[in-house]
Amino acid sequence: MTPQPTPPSPWIERWAHLIAPGGSVLDVAAGSGRHATWLAARGHVITAVDRDAAAMAPLNGIAAVVVADIEAAPWPLAGRRFDAVVVTNYLWRPLLPTLTASLADGGVLLYETFAAGNETVGRPARPDFLLAAGELLGVGAGLRIVAYEDGFLANPERFVQRLAAVREPAGAVARRYPLTPGGPGPGR
Repeated sequence: MTPQPTPPSPWIERWAHLIAPGGSVLDVAAGSGRHATWLAARGHVITAVDRDAAAMAPLNGIAAVVVADIEAAPWPLAGRRFDAVVVTNYLWRPLLPTLTASLADGGVLLYETFAAGNETVGRPARPDFLLAAGELLGVGAGLRIVAYEDGFLANPERFVQRLAAVREPAGAVARRYPLTPGGPGPGR
């Protein structure tokens, strides 16, 4: 029996409609690629970066696979811009400005990771890997924040912060960012 793939985060599923159709997506700390695979199946062009080549092996043929230690080596995608940057269950604070700089005009940042309080229910528990209250909002500085959550999820038990934000082009007319799929598109 073939194991079922891990489903994408409900947060990514909810906000993926903001990504331009066929847009380029960077999946950061992609692991085995649950988001890369899901987004590729929806017509997006995927670049996946992670330090674990074996974990990313299933992504060959689905995504441009970049094996790199993004915490200890130079950023392997310098100068590249993407229509979306997706990050889940990963936090390396020195990389945050690079991630937002990797967004093209109109690009979407979808970020979800562990927050303070998680140490009371499991791992990660070290403050280095937990966002402080409201910290993810600072990552969105200069971006239009479309959605943000900071709280507790029951299944599995964890504390998280989640952000959906868009890099609006300078001088752009206000756009509509539907809160649910199927509404008026982002106008890109």
